[in-house]
Amino acid sequence: AWSVHENSITYCLLVFLRPPPGHSFSLELDTTGQLPARHSSIRVELECMCSREQLLGDTLCFLHHPDDKLLRDRSSSLLHTLCTRSCLDVEKIACWVRPLVRSAWLLLPQSHHCQLTVLPSSRSCRFQLTGTSKVNICTEMIFAVQQ
Repeated sequence: AWSVHENSITYCLLVFLRPPPGHSFSLELDTTGQLPARHSSIRVELECMCSREQLLGDTLCFLHHPDDKLLRDRSSSLLHTLCTRSCLDVEKIACWVRPLVRSAWLLLPQSHHCQLTVLPSSRSCRFQLTGTSKVNICTEMIFAVQQ
């Protein structure tokens, strides 16, 4: 979505997160077990990858190969960075994405003409571009998962 005001343009970008291989996302259900609970957490769970391992051989099943330390360490490091206990933590995700966007911005030719400023936000990533024109461009990245 986007909106235009007097001297500013605001873009809102919905970013869908995908679980890493061998993991899945599940939404906590309400007390009836039917609908997602209001303000529910998104659990990250191990899933069986044995059939993919057998067919393609490009990944190990973390669920059934707990002794493969190297792959497990890489996966658990990312999960530790993005999760609190076994649930996605949107604040941790935002903190992880901000420096990635800042680094990517510096590689673009536009970075020589505009300055990227990180705006305060704990549950999303908000950035403002300022340049020689009098128009401010704000972008907000909101993180989501598909059901």
